[in-house]
Amino acid sequence: MPSSTSSGPRTAFFQQLKQACVPLSQLAIRSQDKTADSREALKLIELLITLWQDQANIDGSILDDKLADYVFFPLSYILRSRDQWSMRVVEAIVRLLRELIQHGWKVKTSPELFQQLLILLSLIIGGVPGEAAQRDVPEETTLEGFRTLGALIGVVDPSLVSWRQEPSDVEKKTISALGHAVTVMLDVVTEDIAPLIQLEAVQCIRDVFGKVKDNAVLAQFLPGTVSSLGKRLSPPLEKQSQKRVLVSCLETLQLVLTTVLGDLKVRSILKPAEGQTEEVAQTEIATETAASGSPPKLTHSWLKATAAQIKIALSAVLKLRSHDSEDVQNALHRFCIGLLGECHLSLADSQSVLAETALMLEDEDTTQARRLETSLQDLASIYPELADGIKSALYNWVTGLPRVMQSNNERTKQLAIRSILRGSRLAAAMQMDSSMLGDSLGDSLRDSIVTLIKGSKPSKVMVDDLAAVDLSQNTDLVKSGTELATYNPVILDSEGQRTTRREIASLISNVGSSSQQVKLATFMLSHVRDSEGVDQVASYWLAFELLKATYAQTSDMDDMFDLSSLGESKFQDQAFQELYDFSTSVLSAHSDAVETDWRLEAIALEVTAFAASRMKLDFRPELIDVLYPITTFLGSDTPQLRRHSITTLNMLAASCGYSSVSDLIVDNADYMVNSISLRLNTLDISPASTRVLTMMIRLTGPKLIPFLDDVVAAIFAALDNYHGYPVFVESLFSVLSEVVTQGVNSDMVLLEDKSTRPTLNHKKRKPSSTGIPGISEAIDKHLERTKRTKLETDDNTEEITGHPAEPWGPGKSKTPNEAESLLDKLTSTDQPQEEEQEDSSTAVEKPPPTPTYTLLTRILSLTQHYLTSPTPTLRKSLLDLVSTVSPALAPDENAFLPLVHTVWPVVITRLQDPEPYVAIAACKALGALCAGAGDFLGSRFKTEWGDSLAKWVKKVKGDALKARGGSSGRATSSRSSGGAITTGLGVGKKDGELVIPIRSGLSENGGLVLQSTTSSSELQGRFTQASQVWEAALGLLRDIVSYVKVEDEMFDEILGLVVDVLPRHKELREALETVNSDAVWLALYERGGLGEGELPVMEGFEFVRLGVAV
Repeated sequence: MPSSTSSGPRTAFFQQLKQACVPLSQLAIRSQDKTADSREALKLIELLITLWQDQANIDGSILDDKLADYVFFPLSYILRSRDQWSMRVVEAIVRLLRELIQHGWKVKTSPELFQQLLILLSLIIGGVPGEAAQRDVPEETTLEGFRTLGALIGVVDPSLVSWRQEPSDVEKKTISALGHAVTVMLDVVTEDIAPLIQLEAVQCIRDVFGKVKDNAVLAQFLPGTVSSLGKRLSPPLEKQSQKRVLVSCLETLQLVLTTVLGDLKVRSILKPAEGQTEEVAQTEIATETAASGSPPKLTHSWLKATAAQIKIALSAVLKLRSHDSEDVQNALHRFCIGLLGECHLSLADSQSVLAETALMLEDEDTTQARRLETSLQDLASIYPELADGIKSALYNWVTGLPRVMQSNNERTKQLAIRSILRGSRLAAAMQMDSSMLGDSLGDSLRDSIVTLIKGSKPSKVMVDDLAAVDLSQNTDLVKSGTELATYNPVILDSEGQRTTRREIASLISNVGSSSQQVKLATFMLSHVRDSEGVDQVASYWLAFELLKATYAQTSDMDDMFDLSSLGESKFQDQAFQELYDFSTSVLSAHSDAVETDWRLEAIALEVTAFAASRMKLDFRPELIDVLYPITTFLGSDTPQLRRHSITTLNMLAASCGYSSVSDLIVDNADYMVNSISLRLNTLDISPASTRVLTMMIRLTGPKLIPFLDDVVAAIFAALDNYHGYPVFVESLFSVLSEVVTQGVNSDMVLLEDKSTRPTLNHKKRKPSSTGIPGISEAIDKHLERTKRTKLETDDNTEEITGHPAEPWGPGKSKTPNEAESLLDKLTSTDQPQEEEQEDSSTAVEKPPPTPTYTLLTRILSLTQHYLTSPTPTLRKSLLDLVSTVSPALAPDENAFLPLVHTVWPVVITRLQDPEPYVAIAACKALGALCAGAGDFLGSRFKTEWGDSLAKWVKKVKGDALKARGGSSGRATSSRSSGGAITTGLGVGKKDGELVIPIRSGLSENGGLVLQSTTSSSELQGRFTQASQVWEAALGLLRDIVSYVKVEDEMFDEILGLVVDVLPRHKELREALETVNSDAVWLALYERGGLGEGELPVMEGFEFVRLGVAV
């Protein structure tokens, strides 16, 4: 108890403690119901904790062991019967003990008190050994117990826990108590408990091995400590542990091993004593094990036996090298380096496995960040045997790589590849050159790639965004920079193998020097030409990746030094030239008929793009050989090849100085046309080639059309030879359709001079009315024309001298003078000579048609032979072709009208085609012919109308009415209940009704009520095939009436067929009104298709409204 002579602050603090300690002592001694008094006791203990902490923060110098003993006095009574008090009281006492230890007993701690507190805390945390726990200990109490235990170990005097030659009972009991505490700590480490408690237990173990200086004492704890920590660090517990627990356990295990088995600690027992045999050593080990409670003798035999057990434990711990956490891997790397440095001799048996693990975890970035720390390279420089072990491990990894690649665990594959990469870097840094290692690396890499390719599953393309790519659109060929800046992987293309692929690429890029990579690539190229299948793909891919890596290294070196004189670049260029030649042969040999591994062709595309990126503008001459084969892959059935080809074209355009792929193709169109012509001439035609030609024509536009005469001729020849293959014929006509599409857009279709191109318009116009003056003028002109005709008849008295010997007309003779002399002999010279000269001068020879016009004419003429093809899509495309080309050829009637006469029979019969969309296309084609030929088709339509055309129109109309419900579009009249007449045509005035004028006696409104009977089903019927054909037929009738002269009977029949739909077909109505507006008005009026008009007004007359007969 403190004396009264203490200083003022100490006395004041003692009085504060007394106010809490005295009631707590009374409560602890006299309490009858400790459960009920736990709340009061907890309150007093919390007060003591607060007082002690506040004083430690203000002035901790007045706190000593005496004040701690004073506070501990009432606590000892509670601890004696701690099972009767609540756990919160016990937890508060443990917290108070930690404060007393840290600020009170830190200066002086008696052995007895240390022993008692060790036992007390061990019992609170772990319970009585061998007995079942009477009640559960909360995790909070256990956590506070370990914290207090760590504080107690931290303030203990190391001399209290050391073996002497003749240890006292107190020392033995203290060491025994410490051993029990360590056991409690290790039990918690291996148990499934909260990570915070495990961390505190591991920290307590670290405090024990850091505080105790006697190696003999620590040697007693070594087996159990290594076993428990190894159990936590090895499967399966390591998968259940947090990474911070694993890192802490690794650091603690390293401290334990280096503290007990460090070379400096055991240097005296590294060698066996003189004269000691193996039998004596085994006897010593047995004796040391049997002697309980006695300090072990650290001898060479003990060290050897311990090292053997440690090797077993380390073999399990080092499996952490495959852990996913980078923190755990770094901690394990430090663990291996630490043991290799400090336990190099004592743990010599574990040296190989430690070095191998350290090599696997050797990270270049981490090593550079820890330059001041010892690295594996430093240790290998110090210990030569360690360098030999590294080389042996690297060789084993290289030769065993194909076997590892067969594993289903991607993590194992990645670790094996990363280990070889790190080992090769270390070997290169230490100049461990080995020809055998280099040779085995090439074979191992090739075999590993083959294994990976065979074991990988083909990637499933969920959405093929290039399946329906339009090869002619710039937007499909030219993508944004990031979208097609790089290729998709050819091998290991699945998402789960992305990391493995990246590790392999890193290994290839960094393995060996540049010259070694070139040598290895040449070795791979020798396998490319002699192998096939997956082996060829693997060798080809490896050779390309190795050469890419060498060029990357060479580029970096060229920025600093000029090494061209060394001759290494010569072998490098030779190897790449061989690789490029093989790639061009692969591209040129592409054929749809021969099945080839798409990966081989994809790599060839990448090699071509890489060559272009290096040669830049100098690569343009190479486009003669590679551009067409690359574009053929745009039509490949393999999505990966299509994407590769688009990426390659973008890269070629960028490398060769073109702004886009379109410019690339347009500028090299002559090369591509020559390539396609050669293939067409040899009948080597594939769907891809026709697609490429279509794309090229659309990209280049009309300016290429005049130069395609040989290609079109070859297509005509192919059509003659293979007309029985509908799909093939359809692909060829797709090219011709594109030629037509671009040809009609040309400014040079008809004549060389656009200004002289004739313009024809066969559309009928309404007669213009000029009123009474116009009628008078027409009568005067008629009278004048009659008078002039009569005078010419009277004056025509010349004698007929017989048939002329020369043809009439200007320009028929060789020279104008000869023509005049002949005319003078045959006829009289009544007409002036000036008129003859004027006629001859006005006759100008017609310029010949342009090549484009001639080409389009041949294509249109060719369609007649294939419009009867059994393929409906081909028939439809040909009819569309007729519709497209007709407006372009129509201005030259002398050439166009014979073509119309040629194609008319086959086009008109397509109206009866069983496929609705073909019939629709036929209507459009006939409409285009009407617009171009005009009245030339009048007699033909008259004949067809009487034969079958009228019947076909009626049939189509009937089918459409059935599809729309039987009455859609037909005006049917009926009398309503109120005396009105209703019809099925029109839009209602209200609630679906429309009023038209009738006689005044028929309805109250003086009109005819039209009521719409169109239902929702009828509206839906407008989208049926029958309705669409009917709409196309209406368009054809509109074009016939608009451009072709029709007889009155035919006009009346057409009007009768379409009068029901005129209100909603404005263009058809206008066309009919142009021919005979009165007939249209009368037909509409009779059927109630006119609204109520205004009555005319005239002075002296009164007009009445007419009605409709009912």
